[in-house]
Amino acid sequence: MSEQLRIILIIIVSVSIFGLLVFVFVKNYIKNKINYYLNEKNKKKLK
Repeated sequence: MSEQLRIILIIIVSVSIFGLLVFVFVKNYIKNKINYYLNEKNKKKLK
């Protein structure tokens, strides 16, 4: 395997892993925000 091809594969794998981590973080962040607002809305209804 040539050196350039190896470097390109390492970059692709690194970007893929980073993208997956960002996706998981954003998904969890949005889910937590939605749950927080739904809980606040339910608290107001109960009062």
